[in-house]
Amino acid sequence: MPKVTVHRKAHFNAAHRLYRKDWSDAKNTAVFGKCSNPNFHGHNYELIVSLTGEIEEETGFVYDLGKLRELIKSEVEEALDHKNLNVEVPEFKDLNPTAENISVVIYNKLKKHLPTNLTIEITLYETARNFVSYKGE
Repeated sequence: MPKVTVHRKAHFNAAHRLYRKDWSDAKNTAVFGKCSNPNFHGHNYELIVSLTGEIEEETGFVYDLGKLRELIKSEVEEALDHKNLNVEVPEFKDLNPTAENISVVIYNKLKKHLPTNLTIEITLYETARNFVSYKGE
């Protein structure tokens, strides 16, 4: 069967601060600029989850997008939406919540619930012009 990639878009809003606890405020500001604001700042994140695999003969699906919608809702949106990532999300207790690290966290949260024959790629837009992609490499 042919391999096809299916995509599901999602959205969440979250606040964060980019900084390292072991650096001074001056160094954090020099490296992260206004993103190191001690009072945090927020983004309207756009997420695209892409799954690649063979089309199942019986269903005609690569993966049921309704199931993917529910998985994204339970594992990503409920965990991250309207949260302060630095303060309220355990994965970022000791991990700087950059777009890069957020994409890896999302990948790991979803991957464990998906069939092993599927390839997953996360594309995360922090702004309309700034986005990252991660596929487990």
